[in-house]
Parts: sequence; C-alpha cells; structure tokens
Amino acid sequence: MKLYRFAILSLATMSAVACSDINGQDPETGEITAAQSLETNAVLSERADAVFAGMYTIMGQPYSVFGSSGRADDFGFIMSAISADCEGADYIYSNSGYNWFSVACAYTSRNANYANPYIRYNIPYKQIGLAQQVWDSYPSIDDLKADINSGNAATVSAAKKKLAKKVQARAVRAFDYLMLAPFFQFGYSVAGDSLCIPVLNEDVKDYSNNPRATVKQVYEQILKDLNVAIENLKIAEYVRSSKSEIDLQVAYGLRARANLAMGNWADAAADAELAMAGYTPATIEEVSVPQFNNITAKNWMWGIDITDAMVQSGGYATSSSWVSVFSGDGYTAACQLGPMINKLLYDKISSTDVRKGWWLDASLHSPNIANLSWTCVSGGATVTKKGDEICNLVADDGSKDVFLPYTSVKFGQLSGVGNTLNNNDWPLMRVEEMYLIAAEGYAKSNQEDKARNMLNALMKNRDLNYNASNISRTLADEIWFQRRVELWGEGFFISDAKRLNKPIVRFHADKESNYPAAYQFNISADDGWLNMRFPQTEKDNNAGIVDNTGGTVPSAGQNPNLRDGVTD
Repeated sequence: MKLYRFAILSLATMSAVACSDINGQDPETGEITAAQSLETNAVLSERADAVFAGMYTIMGQPYSVFGSSGRADDFGFIMSAISADCEGADYIYSNSGYNWFSVACAYTSRNANYANPYIRYNIPYKQIGLAQQVWDSYPSIDDLKADINSGNAATVSAAKKKLAKKVQARAVRAFDYLMLAPFFQFGYSVAGDSLCIPVLNEDVKDYSNNPRATVKQVYEQILKDLNVAIENLKIAEYVRSSKSEIDLQVAYGLRARANLAMGNWADAAADAELAMAGYTPATIEEVSVPQFNNITAKNWMWGIDITDAMVQSGGYATSSSWVSVFSGDGYTAACQLGPMINKLLYDKISSTDVRKGWWLDASLHSPNIANLSWTCVSGGATVTKKGDEICNLVADDGSKDVFLPYTSVKFGQLSGVGNTLNNNDWPLMRVEEMYLIAAEGYAKSNQEDKARNMLNALMKNRDLNYNASNISRTLADEIWFQRRVELWGEGFFISDAKRLNKPIVRFHADKESNYPAAYQFNISADDGWLNMRFPQTEKDNNAGIVDNTGGTVPSAGQNPNLRDGVTD
C-alpha cells in the first residue's frame, strides 16, 4: 500500500495539463498539434473515431493522470464523485492510513499541491481537450447538414453519424463544467456574479491568461453547449451503440441538471420529463440485492463502461476497489474501508424502505445480502459464509476483514462476490435522478401536486408504504432527503448542498455518531472553505487565475448545533 497523501513536487516534468491541454502539443516534441490532428482526422476517419472513443474512455481509465506511478485514487470521474461525497455529510470512510481519500474527508483537500484536488481538476479539462479534438475532427455543422439534405442515402447516413459524434463533444464539455463549477464557487442563487472556473471555448485566444468566468457565465456556456447538442442530435436521429455515449435523452438530462442548478425550475422539470421517456426505475426486487454495477441495467441512462482491459494489475485504481465491499482485491474489504452511511441519515430511512438494506445496521445485518455467499481460506480452511455471516468473515490472505456497522452493500461486485476482477461499471445518470429533478422542479414552480405525484411514482419502487402527502419535513427538504438516499455514493451531495445553500451537517451534539472523531465537524453554508483551491500547475500556467480564499480547515467538533432540514 502506498502513502495515502501525496504532494505534487515535480509537476513541471509532466505533460501539459488543465487549461493548456486544449492547445495541443508543441511540434518540436514530435507530437501532433491540434491543426495537424484535424488534417489527419479528415483523411483517416478511423482516427477521428478513436479520438471520439477516447473522449469517453478517459472518464474511468485507471492511472489516466499520474500514469505508471499507480496511485490507487487515480481513476477519473469516479474518483471525483467519491471525493465529492467524502466532503459531504452522508458518506464515511474510516480514519485510516489506507484511506486515500482522507484529504477529502478532513477537508485538507484545499492544498494546491495535493494529488486529490489535482486529479479532480485535471480530468474534466483533459476531457474538454479531447472533446475539442472530436469537434475539430469532423466537418462543420453546416457542411454536415448540407450532406444530410443531399438526398443521397449513403451520404445522408454517414453525415448523420458524424454530426452526432461531433455535437456529443459539446455535451461532454457541458458535463465537464457541471462537474467543476459547484466545487469552485457557491451556488448560482447566491453567487451568480462571483468568479468560478476558466471557460475554454472558441472565443478564448490566450489560454495562458484566461481569467475565471463568473458562475452565470459558466452556466450560460453549459446551456449553449447543450442546446447545440440537443438541436443536432435530433437532426442526426442518433441511436447510440453503447450507454457510455450521450444521446438525446442524456443531453436533456444534463440540461435538466443545469436548469436545476440555475433555479430554472419549470425548465428543469420539463427537461427531466423528456429525458426519462421510455425509462423506468429499478423495481423493489431489483434493488433488494447489491447491484449498481452494470451499464446495461434498464434504469441506467448513461454510465462508464469499465471493461476488463481497463482494469489494470492490482485492481486498486477502480471504483470496485473503493465502493464494493464484495471485491476480493481492494481496499474496501481488505482494510475495513467499506464506505459507511452516516447514522443520522440511516436512522431517518423508513424500515419499510428497501433502500435501508443498502447498508448494514448496527448489528451487521442487511436483508439484501441474505442469498450471497463468500468462499475463501479462513483459519487455515476453505470456508463458505452466507448472508450476515459474510460480515464477520476474515480471510487468511488479508483480502477480507470484518465489516463495520453501517457499511454500504449498495454496490455489488459485477464479477461475483470475492472476485478480484474489479470491472464494475459506474452510473453517470439514472432515471431515478430524473424523477427527483422533476419533483423538485415542480415543487419550486408552484406545482406541488405534480411534485408529490412524481415522488410517489418513484417511491412505489422503493417503499410501498410511502405517501408524499404524509411527510414530516417540508416538500423541498423531503426531495433532498430522497436524493440523499437514492443517489448516495454517486457523487451528488456537495453540488446539491451548495445549490440549496445548505450546511454540511455530519453530527449532532446530542446524538451518537459513527463519524470518525477527526472528521466529525459541521460546516456552515457560507464558509469559504467549501470552495476548492486551484492546483499550483493551473496557477503557474494561467496568469489569469485569482485563487479562492476564505474559511479555515474545519476542526473536530465545530458547529455542533447546525441543522440541515433532513437529519434534524
């Protein structure tokens, strides 16, 4: 196991990153420049298609930032999602030397030279660079539309495919900004005119001096990109070959997220309805066992397809190693680092809600694992443990330790319990999220009956006793509660808390807590420490960057009386 904290001391020796990615490479190095890439791709369509595939592969590719150094937390957007939830209030890792996400858990991630925030900043801008290559690799939209209108069947078919691939690059760029903006500034409603992140688009001429755009400007770019994608995906009549790509409905889903963040409530609901058409939530039976690992699931709209070939030696730099306690080669089972739910949230989940079984209770019980079994060598003999007995199983080779109370069993192991192939896929968008966006959009645009109907339609697949007309909290807080339970561990907590202007409430002074003492603190909604700092390389390479300031690293026990409206 490597040290779990890492200062970046020699980044000057690395290849261009972040904002400089989009410039292409220096021709003196022998690498292909952006202009040469366009010329080459125009001749070799297979190269253009390879760049298109790479734009998506990077999202979950192990070791895509630090390469052969083999950091166990270097696995793209999935790592960013986990880090974001570690900074929230509901997702807990043990305070252990094996915890590679400790800087996120402790909020020491605001160091400009740490690897964790560097990866989280680097991956979106790397993908933006690839998206620009994809955009440049195909003919202009006008030329492609002319081909579509040519009347020649072969020409029309080829042009539609190229148009669909080209404009997916704009949707991907919008997704990247959605993944960055919430972490570098407060929400749209309270900080719309405040500085957020640098925007890379066709209007930027000097990437070495590219100041931060405001929150409003970033979201204007997001909507512009998504509108281009939606308009042209309609024209292309695109049918994707894999759920790893963005189609029209995913583009609607991304625009629903953007409108939600901007407070465009009616537009958010409308886009969510368009996005979810034809999809149905997973049923009670389907979520009553560990899963959330297969891109082919009927309720998945978009995901990261983790192929066997992507899973590198050791298997630690994958989502399975960090979220699935059923991995036979990962930190979760081996080091008592299975992610745990905050007891404050767990206690609020109804006993009739099937999702309560997504986590072990205080006695290491979950009905959702009753039919699972784990075979390994324990105590010198090959043994098979089933159901709750798995929780106390200890493997002689160190691959499995005792589970802790409130450990998550939400994420199964795609290749089987105890399997060492960590090839779990990752959900980027599920239809359940669209139900929740629609509910919130309706609730906040004075259509509360529609909001309750949407909640009930979702919850009939989770809790047969649920009725959105019989809730104890406000409708807005009820929707956030359901988002926190349903989307737990999928990377939504911080972006939700900041757009809702909510504090981070990890403990109550008068209640038992399962948060490690070092991470047991609450943070007010306006604390400047919630905004990430820019990596040192970005500040070195981009003279226009003015860094975030304000706030201080949280201390154990601070703000014990803060409440969030959900876990009160």
